[in-house]
Amino acid sequence: METGDRYEPYRLVDADGAAVAPVAVFFQELLAAGKAAATVRSYGMDLLRWWRFLQAVEVPWDRATRVDARDFSCWIQLTVKPRATMAKRRPARAVGAPNPETGKTSPGPGYAPSTVAHSETVMRRFYDLHRDAGSGPLLNPFPLDLARRSGAAHAHHNPSEAWAPERTGRYRPTLPRRIPRSIPDEWFNTLFAALPSNRDRATIAFWISSGVRASELIGIRQCDVDPGQQLISVVRKGSRARQQVPASADAFVWLRLYQQELHGLVPRGRTPPVWCTLRRPFQPLTYHGAHRMFERVNATIGADWTLHDLRHSAAARMVRDPALTLTDVAVGPRTRASDHDRDLPRAAPGRGRGRGAGPPRSAGRPTCRAGAAASGNRLRPGRLGRTLRAVFMTITTKHSTR
Repeated sequence: METGDRYEPYRLVDADGAAVAPVAVFFQELLAAGKAAATVRSYGMDLLRWWRFLQAVEVPWDRATRVDARDFSCWIQLTVKPRATMAKRRPARAVGAPNPETGKTSPGPGYAPSTVAHSETVMRRFYDLHRDAGSGPLLNPFPLDLARRSGAAHAHHNPSEAWAPERTGRYRPTLPRRIPRSIPDEWFNTLFAALPSNRDRATIAFWISSGVRASELIGIRQCDVDPGQQLISVVRKGSRARQQVPASADAFVWLRLYQQELHGLVPRGRTPPVWCTLRRPFQPLTYHGAHRMFERVNATIGADWTLHDLRHSAAARMVRDPALTLTDVAVGPRTRASDHDRDLPRAAPGRGRGRGAGPPRSAGRPTCRAGAAASGNRLRPGRLGRTLRAVFMTITTKHSTR
């Protein structure tokens, strides 16, 4: 459950409503290591499944053995997860069948292999902590398996080098290497044309041109936007470091149109959030609100793209752009080229992809105007010039009043 306390953002409670002490200690260790609240919630969901399983088999957490861990690993791969709410939102089609428009396979009724692997890692770290502290079992129910690979593990290890930490668990499933999937240009134009508001057009334009994560863009404030240099400052998901990221000029134009709509309706200043809800009373836009917005747009065109696909699309555009080098497309500690490996085959889209996606476009100039023209909101040259003058006049006025 969410507490609203920054020092204890989430808490795992039992059937009587009391906090589970060993999990609370584990959460404090995560926060002390600099983990974000979203990480604590993700780990808590894995521990909640494990606690419910132990309650069903009537085994205390500190008496769990590797037999219980083995049974749990079998159960989580075979069970059907509760998804009543999500089932109502998704279009009616066979489970696991590919989308006729995008070619993406719909989620199955059970947990994904990545979820199972994440759960195994969390359980192993949880029991490692309590084993070292002397408050848990001496043997970890989720052990490592050094001999899982074919042949001897680390048979060709260099004796002069240190041993790398072994991360393969005994009950960890093998994960296939997924092909990064990006949105083709013609489909992006269709999707952009279906956006109903300037706020949605601005957010999509920033995502497709900057390549930042969805949660990173949602959290920016008014002081994080620099239209003069075409930069936005985002807080990175992993390191929590603030970094300036370039974006396209079209994205700042759509942002200015959105800000003009909210003029006099929301508080002014440097600290208020940039994105708000469309309905009154205006509240800060959350990740779940943006995700739901993208789901509604997908439903109108029969697609099932995700917000993370926009990040892959930005990486694909930058890799194809001959004017950008690999050092110019850095996203945090990694590069977009490494996230979107050029050696991997490109996922073939569904309908319409056989004709090709057309010539590559620069990531700094996304196809936002093409979508606006299809939706009847085309920016004429005169209107674009007036909008840009309004943007830079506002900046000049702010600097002159300081």
